[in-house]
Amino acid sequence: MAGAAALIAALAVLCGCGSSAGSVVAGTPPAISAAPTTPTPSPSTTSPEPTEPTEPTEPTEPTPSTSSATPNLSPPWQVGASPLPLRPDGFGYVLPTPPQLVNRRLPTVDVLPPPKNGVFTATIDPISSAIRKRMGETWSQNCPVSLDELRYLTVSFRGFDTKPHTGELVINRSYARDIVSVFRKLYAARFPIEEMRLVTTADLNAHPTGDGNVTSAFVCRAARGQTRWSEHAYGRAIDINPFQNPYVKDDLVLPELASAYVDRADKRAGMIFPGGVVVKAFAAIGWGWGGSWQHSKDYQHFSSTGN
Repeated sequence: MAGAAALIAALAVLCGCGSSAGSVVAGTPPAISAAPTTPTPSPSTTSPEPTEPTEPTEPTEPTPSTSSATPNLSPPWQVGASPLPLRPDGFGYVLPTPPQLVNRRLPTVDVLPPPKNGVFTATIDPISSAIRKRMGETWSQNCPVSLDELRYLTVSFRGFDTKPHTGELVINRSYARDIVSVFRKLYAARFPIEEMRLVTTADLNAHPTGDGNVTSAFVCRAARGQTRWSEHAYGRAIDINPFQNPYVKDDLVLPELASAYVDRADKRAGMIFPGGVVVKAFAAIGWGWGGSWQHSKDYQHFSSTGN
C-alpha cells in the first residue's frame, strides 16, 4: 500500500497539516514526502474503554453517488503499484483520476480484528514498546511532544464494504477521549472510511503514487518551508479519507490522482461537506476543518487549532 504513504508524507508538509517526503529524520525541518505500506499492528493489551451500543444519528453524507461516471469495467486497482514522475517541488505530477478511482469504493483489508457483534469499540493506551517500534522515524526526542503525551487509540469504523472494521491512531492524550467520541458518531452514521492505521518510516520514505487513502493522525514533521511544527506533530490533527477529500492549492492536488474529487458538487461516498456528519462531529469537540480555509482547501484535515 505504498500509495497511501506518499500521501501521508506529502500532505503533512503543506499548511502545517502533515508530514514531509523523503528520508529526513523525524523532528527535523521538512523535505517533501511520499507513499505508505501496510504495517502489521499489534493489538492493545489493555482493557478497552467502556463502550455502548451505537445509536442512529443523521444519515451519512452521501450514500448514493451522483457522479456521472460510467460503470467501471477496468481491472481492480492496486494501491501503490505505479510511482509517479516527480515535479520540481518533489510532489508527483497531478494526473487524471483513473476510471477505477473516480467513484472510489475499495474494500478494507483488516489488520486488526473487527469489533465483536458490530458494536462500536474503542481503546486508549499509552505508547507501548511495540507501538513505539512500529512508529519508527515518525517520532524522535526532537519532537514537540513526548511519548508520554501521546496515546494509542483503536476505534471501530465502517468500510466502503459497509462492514465494521478496527482502525488505529496515535493522538495527543489531551484529545484521546474526544476523538473516540467523534468516531463513535461516524460509526453510528455509517460514514465510510477505507483504511485507518499508523504512519510508519516506510510511509515517510515511499515514492509518491498519488492513490493513498489512509486516515491517520500523528507524524512528527515540520510544516514545509516553515520553522513551526505541523499540527500532526503535536498529535492534534487527523486526516480522513484523503483521496475523497484532497488538499487543493493552485495546480497542486494531493493525492495527485484525486482530481476527480476536486469537484465538490459531485457528491460521492466518503466525501466531507460543510454541515455534514464529519464536520459536525469534530466541531462538537472544538476542532476546525481545512475545507473552510481561504487560500487553499484541505478537505481531509481536522485539527484542534483549525490550522
